[in-house]
Amino acid sequence: MLVSLAAVILSRLALAAQAQSLSDNSRAACAVIQQALGSTIVQSSGAEYNATAEGTWSLFNALDQPTCIVYPQRAADVQIAMKNIYHFNAEYAVRAGGHSAMIGWNSVTDGVLISFEQMSNVSYDPATDIVSLEPGVRFGDAETVLEQYGVSIIGGRASDIGTGLLLGGGINFMSPLYGWSADRMKEMDVVLVTGELVTASATNEYADLFRALKGGANRFGIVTQYRVYPAHTGTRDDKLWFGGSVQYPGSSSLALLNATAHYIRDVTNPNAGAIMIINTANLTSPTSNTLFFFYKGDSLPWSIFGEFLCIPSTSQSLSPLSYFDITFLIAGNTRVNGNQFGASAWVGDDAAFLNGFNHLLNFTQNFGTRLVEASMIVSPIPLSQWEASLSGPNAIGNPGVSYGAINWDIVYPAGETERPQDIDDGVKLLISQTPPSPGLPLYVNECDASQDVFATYPDYPALKAAYAKYDRTRFNVEYTEGPKGL
Repeated sequence: MLVSLAAVILSRLALAAQAQSLSDNSRAACAVIQQALGSTIVQSSGAEYNATAEGTWSLFNALDQPTCIVYPQRAADVQIAMKNIYHFNAEYAVRAGGHSAMIGWNSVTDGVLISFEQMSNVSYDPATDIVSLEPGVRFGDAETVLEQYGVSIIGGRASDIGTGLLLGGGINFMSPLYGWSADRMKEMDVVLVTGELVTASATNEYADLFRALKGGANRFGIVTQYRVYPAHTGTRDDKLWFGGSVQYPGSSSLALLNATAHYIRDVTNPNAGAIMIINTANLTSPTSNTLFFFYKGDSLPWSIFGEFLCIPSTSQSLSPLSYFDITFLIAGNTRVNGNQFGASAWVGDDAAFLNGFNHLLNFTQNFGTRLVEASMIVSPIPLSQWEASLSGPNAIGNPGVSYGAINWDIVYPAGETERPQDIDDGVKLLISQTPPSPGLPLYVNECDASQDVFATYPDYPALKAAYAKYDRTRFNVEYTEGPKGL
């Protein structure tokens, strides 16, 4: 017993010493970075510091207290910050829009946070038909600037989402027509872990890095500039789409599940876009389901959406829409709740969707009274989404079949600052009970931090090879939170 107790004490002392060492490293890095860049760019306290630290979408990430926050104004500032983070072995995190449900992927305590509020420029060059984005841009802001030219970025489905979406691949309402958001990138300026700045494209010496960045999340460097092929979607006055949202009662859930499976299996028209939110717990109102449908045309074709439109609904908000209108249908900027995600992926099989829904029901029967919401969100991924790529293959890898990307979306009560262990265990059990169909990749932007997403990518070996090449000391996986498996 004494030996066992001594071992426990020594282990705890070692962990405490390690934590103290990391804290000392962060303070040293912050001091040198501040000396180089000044106290306006590097802050350790004050109103701006507090607003940034507390400004993440998920409340669980708003509790961290960075040793300092770096507000770069140009790529050179990021290089200086990263060189010193690397030199001092300091823990760090990077934030663009802050719209992540994974704890620690965009926040850090006792480490350096690089936050891109001061780099939010967006511009369009009609001569080259290229949009340039700095990493602090949110997609609603980008659309506001760009729509006057009749072009858009194929970004997030909520206007508040930032450019981190691009590094996860990026799903948009219009992705069946325009492809993965990441596959519209022409090139990226990226700061590697050593502080070196390179430009990666599909055709230069960094083509392997370029591909890895398109789905590799935060593991391959810090992008300081995106140059993107826009979509020519028209101005806010050009109502080129028809669609919107339909609300369904909880009693329609099973019919909606079957219709969703059929949609994924049968719909091949790239002009159609949809997302299905199947909700099983809501403490503030009766259970309801929300589906968004869009079609590039003047109506919703019955041959595509008829099965959904036949299901009894409680309300409909369908009308002619511009791409600008669609961008702002979902704001997505609520910042009072903790959020937790989990991911799966299924082919259009009725049994798979029913199995998933039944496990979600079981989860909410156990925990629903302690949650605001528990939903199954389905994003159809047709083959056309891969075929529309303008910049070659991405890191995810085309599985060769249409499928639905599944997002388990768990919303905790406002002000709850920690995930209760039993609910967190329940989410992980739900994930394990609803695995992806064989050969399908998970969507990293909607995963739980415990999921080995990269291992589901068909091109996983190429991703690992690129990581080994560009981060030889494995600094990123040691000193910042993000997807595991590299």
